[in-house]
Amino acid sequence: MIRDITLGQYYQTESVIHRLDPRFKIISTLLYIVALFFIDDFIGFAIAWLGLETVICLSKVPRRFILKGLRPVFLIIAFTLIINIFMTQGQVLVEIWRFHITKEGLQMAAFMGIRLVLLIIGSSLLTLTTRPISLTDGIESLLSPFKRFGLPAHELAMMMTIALRFIPTLLEETDKIMKAQQARGADFESGSLLRRAKALVPILVPLFISAFRIAQDLAMAMEARCYGSGLPRTRMHEIRFTRTDAGAAVVFVIFLAVIVLERLLW
Repeated sequence: MIRDITLGQYYQTESVIHRLDPRFKIISTLLYIVALFFIDDFIGFAIAWLGLETVICLSKVPRRFILKGLRPVFLIIAFTLIINIFMTQGQVLVEIWRFHITKEGLQMAAFMGIRLVLLIIGSSLLTLTTRPISLTDGIESLLSPFKRFGLPAHELAMMMTIALRFIPTLLEETDKIMKAQQARGADFESGSLLRRAKALVPILVPLFISAFRIAQDLAMAMEARCYGSGLPRTRMHEIRFTRTDAGAAVVFVIFLAVIVLERLLW
């Protein structure tokens, strides 16, 4: 399950989605997430899914690789569905002891489940199709107008990107530690849920030590390259908004307009 987490990973391939401006991809991802919470019927979710499916096909990222990122959050999705099914008031369909399954609860659970799945996949596509350095440049460019108010845009963008990039790194370290302890007789898969949770406690100490070691190596590498010296920094590849980005922006605006019109007119 550790290797199933795709958030923070980058999938190397050549596609039109990979070549888009990172600023456009960041803004479009945020607007897509907002649009998911604006939708309140199955037709709207079908439109949102169709748009996401189009992006997946254009990105050339294997669908199986994207969908496996849902496995680690399956329990969260299942818990959300159960809460909505049993805690939503409305027309009672089934009564189980003191719990009631309502029509509105089933509908709300379906909406929340679809919304979470689309949200996770849409967010994962941002990191799967954008290099970490491009993601840093995009965030810094979007935050640069706030520099006049004293906001350290570059430092903040770097911290956000490093934190996001550390996710697959720490997951890989966790996998190595678990395999090393399994080779010494540790058991993480049998027994009750509480027992398996207790078995994971010995992993925390070497994981923290490994995390601090990686952070120290990264800090030394940045200092060796005079990072943070106060001088203006240059980039090998400047990000530019091209005609392809403009065309994608027009298509995305039409997509959002369709979602809004469907909500207002349906």
